[in-house]
Amino acid sequence: MITTRHLSLLSTTLLALTTQSLHAQAPASQEQAAADTVPTREEQLGQAQVVARGKAVRHNTGPVGGFTITRTELFRAACCNLGESFTTNPSVDVNYSDAATGARQIRLLGLSGSYVQMLSENVPDLRGLAAPYALGYVPGPWMQSIQVSKGSASVKNGYEGITGQINVEYKKPQAEPQGEFNLYGDSKGRIEANFDGNLRLGTRGLSSSLLTHYEDNLTSHDDNHDGFLDKPKVRQLNVMNRWAYVRPRYILQAEASVISERRRGGQTTHQHATSASAPAADPLYLIEMQTTRVAGWMKNAFILNPSHGTNLALILSGTYHTTDASYGLRLNNADQRTGYASLLFETDFTPQHKLSAGLSANVDDYRHHYRLTQQATAPVTRLDESERVEGGYAQYTFSTPDDRLTLMAGLRADHSSLHGLFLTPRLHLKYSPSHAVALRLSAGRGYRTVFPLAEYSYLMASGRTLELPRPQQESAWNVGTSLNFKLPLGGHILDLTTDYYYTLFTRQVVPDYDADLQTITLHGLDGHHSYSHTAQVEATYSPLRGLTLTAAYRYNFVRQYTGGRMQEKPLQSRYKGLLTVSYKTPLELWQFDLTAQLNGGGRLPANGIEGESLRFPAYGNLSAQITRWFRHMSIYIGGENLTNYRQPSPIIEAAHPWSTSFDATQVWGPVHGAMAYAGLRVNF
Repeated sequence: MITTRHLSLLSTTLLALTTQSLHAQAPASQEQAAADTVPTREEQLGQAQVVARGKAVRHNTGPVGGFTITRTELFRAACCNLGESFTTNPSVDVNYSDAATGARQIRLLGLSGSYVQMLSENVPDLRGLAAPYALGYVPGPWMQSIQVSKGSASVKNGYEGITGQINVEYKKPQAEPQGEFNLYGDSKGRIEANFDGNLRLGTRGLSSSLLTHYEDNLTSHDDNHDGFLDKPKVRQLNVMNRWAYVRPRYILQAEASVISERRRGGQTTHQHATSASAPAADPLYLIEMQTTRVAGWMKNAFILNPSHGTNLALILSGTYHTTDASYGLRLNNADQRTGYASLLFETDFTPQHKLSAGLSANVDDYRHHYRLTQQATAPVTRLDESERVEGGYAQYTFSTPDDRLTLMAGLRADHSSLHGLFLTPRLHLKYSPSHAVALRLSAGRGYRTVFPLAEYSYLMASGRTLELPRPQQESAWNVGTSLNFKLPLGGHILDLTTDYYYTLFTRQVVPDYDADLQTITLHGLDGHHSYSHTAQVEATYSPLRGLTLTAAYRYNFVRQYTGGRMQEKPLQSRYKGLLTVSYKTPLELWQFDLTAQLNGGGRLPANGIEGESLRFPAYGNLSAQITRWFRHMSIYIGGENLTNYRQPSPIIEAAHPWSTSFDATQVWGPVHGAMAYAGLRVNF
């Protein structure tokens, strides 16, 4: 007999099984999924009371290495958007790409976020034109969880994801009907308002949800007095509508979203003007962007044989993204049209032998009208670029009856209209001699096509000449290993994880700041192989109820071919140390969170001074938050960058933005100082 609980469980897990590249990251049960949304769960059974606390960060139980960040963890910081969701995480860094436009990028395994495949509900998303600002397109209150895989992932979702995948799970329309309101404001003049709610329509398994987000920057800040805004003023309206239809043999999920964003930054005053009576002759250097993004997807799951896990799924998605951007007199008015389709089949021959196979097709079409010089009389150039990729995959999973050994092997074959045929092999192995020890090994290849004018548009915030190549394909091998221990210590469990990943690029496109001080060139490796080594150790321990301690250390050794030789990747911290403390009082009315980071120094690009040590120093960062929990609401206050450390002069030649020496793209540290914030969450 199919019960309501069975239908809800099917809707949250079955599509994940048919589209998921991160098998073990789906909640193991409906109760565990509920633990993501509330800090604790209580059940009154006569005179007995059972209290269960869900983990804030859960390490994967399957063969793919990684972890899941739950809402419990997201509540430990302001988490206004996806880019601010990794404050307490040691594996993922989020850095500004430049100090003028507010573009931010994820760094995983010591490499930029372009090598991380971004997924929304396990559908490829946020690519191309969206990449520089994608982290601001996902509001924090909308997220149910964030699933992160490290290294080469499953071949199900494509050939991209060289260093890993990040999948965002949104709040589900088929969950228990509820609503949530979130209000946020900070000392930099940023305000946000979010509302989401869902409802069930009748008794036939149909449900819907609406998620809304509005943000605005009410004030301008130039705390370092360089004449430029420390952060651009961003106004964004973001709306998403989700639908779910669940029947015993068929499940439909659909989503549509619209984003409208205006971004304004740049110069506020002339720093080189001698007096008010003798103003500078040059106009102010301004940066303006207007973005509209419309996206939608639909997932259909046909349950052919529930007892054998035999399913057929069809995924369709489409995106239209347009951005009109100006950087002084440089222009990049562009639009992107993307279509994606995937047909997937899964079956379990036996509980130990599973097969997944599928076909996919993707089309990316770009249209640019651009000008790369600061001369108003220079013509505007039109550029049309496109790529079509069709392919298929097969993936086999074997596990022993006691689940001590799991092997997952997959192979993709894809054909690109630009690069021809290419193969993507990937292998994962997990061995657990006991419940307290888990060893994982992974190896695989990944590819991605670089559309320079779309993905590196933030480089226009520079006076240097830009040399952009035609679309090129990058390829790399990634191998890794991780070892997880659960050790009894003082009556509690110490969760210790160590991992190491090595990435070797056979083809790569990198921005070269070193070859010419007047030029930024995006070029290939010219036969040289760049690489990265990343090693990390992380320990989590709860010495008493309500108190959780996490300490981690990561070391990056990254080499790229720039300036005519193999050298350390610029603007990359060599190491990172992290310590987090979270304490919730026994009655769970108050929660205190503290996060301390130490970011190691690194190399700066060449500046033409012979013999000078071109390095930036190590710096610390401190953030804290206090939350007061009520039955249907919570209030939180906190602060970020409480050490008030800022990169000295993040904009080179800020007083002369129209010169060829001007450069806002060499950012390695915080670009704004200490910030306080407060917020309110209300549940209906």
